[in-house]
Amino acid sequence: MPLQMKLSAITLDCPDPLALAAFYQQATGLELHPKSNADFAGLDCEDEVFIGFQRVDGYRAPRWPEQTVPQQLHMCFKVEQDLDQVEARLLELGAGKPDHQPHGARARVLTDPVGHPFCIVEEAD
Repeated sequence: MPLQMKLSAITLDCPDPLALAAFYQQATGLELHPKSNADFAGLDCEDEVFIGFQRVDGYRAPRWPEQTVPQQLHMCFKVEQDLDQVEARLLELGAGKPDHQPHGARARVLTDPVGHPFCIVEEAD
């Protein structure tokens, strides 16, 4: 019988938890957890999954698609708006766009301000 496990949190290492939480808060509209601070910040999701950001001294950003510093985590976000518009807004907020884009027209790989790769994917019709 399989275990009955439910994902409750995803936590990203970073140099500045409040700054990275602010990026994802602006990108997603999620609420900042009221106990967020300079060492650990978080966003509360509607589906009870918590996205956390923890301070790591000497943080080294992932190098994607290279593996000199592995990505270790890759989040994907479905978007209902036009992919080009979402990408443009995320770039304004501080995201980066790697040259390597393996998913064709339906998805884009971006990086958050501290280098974690994530995808934005068109919501299927």
